[in-house]
Amino acid sequence: MGRQTTCLSNVLDVPTSTSEAVRVAVLADSDTRWKWGALTARRIAPSTSVELSGFLLRGRATPTARQLAEVGVSADELREVTGNEFLRAMRDGSYDIVVLALVGGGVQAMLHGLAALGREQRPVVVTGYVGVVYEKLSDGLLLRHGADVVLANSRHDAARFRAVYEGVGADAGSVTEAALPFLGGAPYRPEEGRDTVVFAVQPSVPESRADRAYLLRRLVEHARLHPEREVLLKLRSKPGEHTTHLEEIPYQKLAEKLPGGLPPNFRPVYGNMGEVLDRTDLLVTVSSTAALEALHRRIPTAVLTDLGVREALGNHHFLGSGLLASWDRLDGGHRPTPDAEWLSRQGVAADSSYESAFDEARKRVAELLLLPRLPAIAPYYTPATAPGYLPGLLARHHLAPDGTPLAGAAPKAEATGVRRMVRDTVRRAARGAYRHGVQRVAPVIRRMGEL
Repeated sequence: MGRQTTCLSNVLDVPTSTSEAVRVAVLADSDTRWKWGALTARRIAPSTSVELSGFLLRGRATPTARQLAEVGVSADELREVTGNEFLRAMRDGSYDIVVLALVGGGVQAMLHGLAALGREQRPVVVTGYVGVVYEKLSDGLLLRHGADVVLANSRHDAARFRAVYEGVGADAGSVTEAALPFLGGAPYRPEEGRDTVVFAVQPSVPESRADRAYLLRRLVEHARLHPEREVLLKLRSKPGEHTTHLEEIPYQKLAEKLPGGLPPNFRPVYGNMGEVLDRTDLLVTVSSTAALEALHRRIPTAVLTDLGVREALGNHHFLGSGLLASWDRLDGGHRPTPDAEWLSRQGVAADSSYESAFDEARKRVAELLLLPRLPAIAPYYTPATAPGYLPGLLARHHLAPDGTPLAGAAPKAEATGVRRMVRDTVRRAARGAYRHGVQRVAPVIRRMGEL
């Protein structure tokens, strides 16, 4: 697209759109962040034509082919890379926008790596959060500082983000209100003869085996209490797969050991959340972002209080929402009624206003693309402001304190043909072994240490 494009300048006071192709690179470290990053890229690009290049950061949560297919978001090209391979692609390529869909530490490392490239013409850098921000607010936000645009998914989040940046004396101008990019689908319509309850699981909430077993038991008991009702356990990943958060105790394994087995009206399901919501009459969760997807479509939604309303669970985010309920109340037929003002603050627009939720971000990106030259990337964390924190964080991503590659991270010749096939097979096997160790062996060792 280029910095000298002028066709946008006359329309910056309104939502911007042009037919000229915008080149966007998305770097993601999990299936859910790929979904967020790719959909965000298409919503904020000031063009009706987007050339999308996807980069999947190699690590424990790199999505499998099955997970990518389930997400259902395509790209013009998609490849797996290390952090330094991505930075080399940014050095050698020509992109208008880069979306960093990573955990905070990954965002910070890539910001310093991009800054160290020293390119005269660099892309607009965008980042944000894939869902509800209920923990590590200041930590995660300061690790994202330095991006040109830090997206907030709601008015509520935008105010919190600015307060954190201003509180440390950092520029808060990058904070831009938007919304979750994957909200959508047809509004809820009850169907004669259909009565479906869906429990949306989370990989790491709750964390303990006892709490997860309790929730599963109550869900199965709900199915037995209501044999006419279809009860679905919506799973995020299969055993051995990882997503945004680590799942050490999969519900699938707990279900296999449940006394008395499973009732015929209960079953686990995978698949795209939007497709599952198409047939949902009540969505139940502890604090999953799926609640916001359901609320956007006006699907009855309940946030569980059985394990308490606690920051560690994330359900404290729903205080004032009108959605908090226990399994006892749901067993008795209760259906929560959401608070309209709370929905508005959280960016859950069940009306046409969602269509304009990305106008501000699109306009800001368009303005930045028109600049002859973007300012240097300037994160809050530097070797001067965080000398005991930043160097170690960058080293974990094989970067020196100045953002350049560490010795030993130099580019190697790209493998081709049989050599590349063998290399990729070994990588997949190694990743499977690592996931097995994290999911099966590590929990056993921790339990032994507690004896």
